[in-house]
Amino acid sequence: MTSGQNILRLAAGLCLAFVTAFSAAATERGPVTNLPMPRFVSLKAEEGNVRRGPSLSHRIDWVFTRRNMPLELTAEYGNWRRVRDRDGVGGWVHYSLLSGVRHVIIESDMTPMLIKPDPESPVNAMAESGVIARLMSCGLDWCRISAGGSSGWVEKRGLWGVRPDEIKD
Repeated sequence: MTSGQNILRLAAGLCLAFVTAFSAAATERGPVTNLPMPRFVSLKAEEGNVRRGPSLSHRIDWVFTRRNMPLELTAEYGNWRRVRDRDGVGGWVHYSLLSGVRHVIIESDMTPMLIKPDPESPVNAMAESGVIARLMSCGLDWCRISAGGSSGWVEKRGLWGVRPDEIKD
């Protein structure tokens, strides 16, 4: 066998290992809900206590205070969910404080919300950095959002609360 064939065999093996690892990660499920993990959720309540561990006896480290704030859910234990915000800050919250209704945070100031998912499309509204918007749908590069009575298409890379490869109808 030539060195070129060895390199091809090695490359094929690495590709197979990557695909297998990616498939395993993509199909990881929560032990309580059997829903995909990690996944994005939103804070349903006006306030949510964030605890150091999954029970009422654990200390409250801080309180999330923005209704509809998107959070990444990373673990489940009984009625508790471990979440983190866009800054990586998180802890355990009771599942009753969370919603599956998706929201995102606008990452850049004065982000144009376009009428169509096309950079040449007319602007319908502008969104400030930090605005929380309802996630309506997403394609490969664009997401349709709604905030403050306006809706439009925003480039996905300018949002936190949606995965880069995520498609949502």
